[in-house]
Amino acid sequence: MPGKKRLKLSTPQDIRKSANRIANMLLNGELGAKAGHAILYGCKICLDSIRVDEQQTKLDELERLVEEMRKR
Repeated sequence: MPGKKRLKLSTPQDIRKSANRIANMLLNGELGAKAGHAILYGCKICLDSIRVDEQQTKLDELERLVEEMRKR
């Protein structure tokens, strides 16, 4: 059995590179459409999660700044 393949999905840039790699594999017939769709869907879920985390971080910072301004 060949070694396992891994995609790095920690950052939006990682996800973009992985999506490009998957698209090329699909175009070259190295990956079936069903598997490609499933992997790209997983990439989308990871990207959405990263975006939600980033938005929450920004919201937390804004709330902290508002609270600081109220204390003045």
